Amino acid sequence: MSQISRRTFIKLAGGAAAVGVVGFPYIAGAAGKTHVVVVGGGTGGGTAAKYIRMADPSIEVTVIEPNEYYYTCYLSNEVLSGERTLDSLKVSYDGLRKHGVTVVRDEVTAMDPAKRTVTTKGGKTFNYDRAIVAPGVDYKWDAIEGYDEAAAQKMPHAWKAGPQTTLLRKQLESMADGGLVLISAPPNPYRCPPGPYERACQIAHYLQAHKPKSKVMIIDAKDSFAKDGLFKQGWERHYPGMIQWMSGADSAGGVKSVDTKAMTVSTEFDTHKVAVASIIPPQIAGAIAKTAGLTDAEGWCPVAPKTFESTLHKDVHVIGDASVAGPMPKCAYAANSQAKVCAAAIVDLLNGREPGKPSLVNTCYSILAPKDGISVAAVYRLGQDGKIVSVKDAGGLTPMDSSPQLRAREVEYAYSWYNNIVYDSFG
Repeated sequence: MSQISRRTFIKLAGGAAAVGVVGFPYIAGAAGKTHVVVVGGGTGGGTAAKYIRMADPSIEVTVIEPNEYYYTCYLSNEVLSGERTLDSLKVSYDGLRKHGVTVVRDEVTAMDPAKRTVTTKGGKTFNYDRAIVAPGVDYKWDAIEGYDEAAAQKMPHAWKAGPQTTLLRKQLESMADGGLVLISAPPNPYRCPPGPYERACQIAHYLQAHKPKSKVMIIDAKDSFAKDGLFKQGWERHYPGMIQWMSGADSAGGVKSVDTKAMTVSTEFDTHKVAVASIIPPQIAGAIAKTAGLTDAEGWCPVAPKTFESTLHKDVHVIGDASVAGPMPKCAYAANSQAKVCAAAIVDLLNGREPGKPSLVNTCYSILAPKDGISVAAVYRLGQDGKIVSVKDAGGLTPMDSSPQLRAREVEYAYSWYNNIVYDSFG
């Protein structure tokens, strides 16, 4: 494939052409009537369902999702700064229905790959010819001493947009000026690698305006992170002295324990009294993936990169955050790209054709402050060994020391990217 420069890629990523720039072919349709069940109605699941129907309307597609609406995690950190409302992230499934997708509001509790059935909490059983599992992430609740689902109501992770996001915002509003807001950043891999550091920016933006004596501390399990040079430069530019980052080496591997009654967070070396804590725990694939026998020893789902079919169970495909997809990060745009590849492959397979060789893309924006954004973009292909590899010299990072005008454009691109990926996935 031809290489795509970062400049060209970012221009495309801000416009409607971006979502189809690589990888989804026209596919002529239809052998007999077949059924694809999609477990999970997030970005990956929604995109896959829509694109299967677009490619071959003879295929019946059912999405099973427990929530009436989807709230995007992407841009949800802006809720914490007050720059947007949670309602602005609310997405309806009506767009999928217009494409002929059946949306069932229920929760899948079991899968039988041998019988090719899924069973729901509501007692329904669905047969499938092929299934797509897009469960997102779940949490290792036992990884941090004292942190569990109950503790998350005191120290919210807010890593799935919704009530936890609202809770964290309310805690920031209620805290006294001069308090410490602590964010724990988990070890790789986890959903949205730059997310904790963008969160620090958005919280600092709110505190700077309303509670300027307060501080933000990030305790990291890692010694480096996505776009770290750009983030650190942005912290100094906008929030000098307000944001402190503690590396994995400095904290002996990150947060070890929490005490929600005392409101303390501890590493091997120190205990910190906090006003607000956002504890983002280590992550694994969503629970149904483990229940269905789709996860490996690390808790993620190995797949064949060409089709995203599970290597553990035939006729089941896993996309998005739960999948093991080489160097691709666990984020929305990657899920959208994987979903298109998976949809094309499923249509080919159901019509007795060999799937083509895919290309995949990703771009990720982080907003440091109003009119200051940064991004990373990448293109991927299958290497000679059949694994996903990054395409050299395609994509790239926002330049260090870039002009205010360029960074302001990055924010405009980010908002355009958001509108387009939501429409592409659900519209």
